[in-house]
Amino acid sequence: MNGDEQLLRGRIYGHDHDDPDPGPRPGRSYAALVGGPLDGLLLDVTDWTPEQIAEGAALSTELGAFGPGGRALYDPRPTDRNHFDWSGDSP
Repeated sequence: MNGDEQLLRGRIYGHDHDDPDPGPRPGRSYAALVGGPLDGLLLDVTDWTPEQIAEGAALSTELGAFGPGGRALYDPRPTDRNHFDWSGDSP
């Protein structure tokens, strides 16, 4: 695991990297991001409907193939909605 991957692991997507408490919050629901540039981050899906979860997520990232302004695409696992698997990058 390189330094960037280690920095991301266990953190919440969208939280500031220097947040003193970057981990999960009580009372919130999370999906683990698996693979791709955001591997190891948790995505807060607390307020997502089942339909939104089924659609997956296009998450802004500077770490993907398209650099700043690009998106990493993640789809929920059909048998485990607590994990979103990377399916590619998009501009």
